[in-house]
Amino acid sequence: MPKQKTHRGAAKRFKVTATGKVRREHSMKSHILTKKTTARKRRLRKSTLVSKSMTRQVKKMLQS
Repeated sequence: MPKQKTHRGAAKRFKVTATGKVRREHSMKSHILTKKTTARKRRLRKSTLVSKSMTRQVKKMLQS
C-alpha cells in the first residue's frame, strides 16, 4: 500500500502548534483594502485557530 502524502496546499496554509491546535491566517487582506477600516485590517494581520469542527479534517490532510 502506498504511503499517505501530505496535502501540499494545506501544508502551506496551516501549522500545528505544540499543544496540537491548528493555526491559520485570515483571508480578505490582499486587495481592495481602501474600503476596509484600519481596525479591521489590523485584526486580519493576526493568525487565528481553525475551528474545532475543521481541526480533524485539516490534521488528516497534514499527516505525512
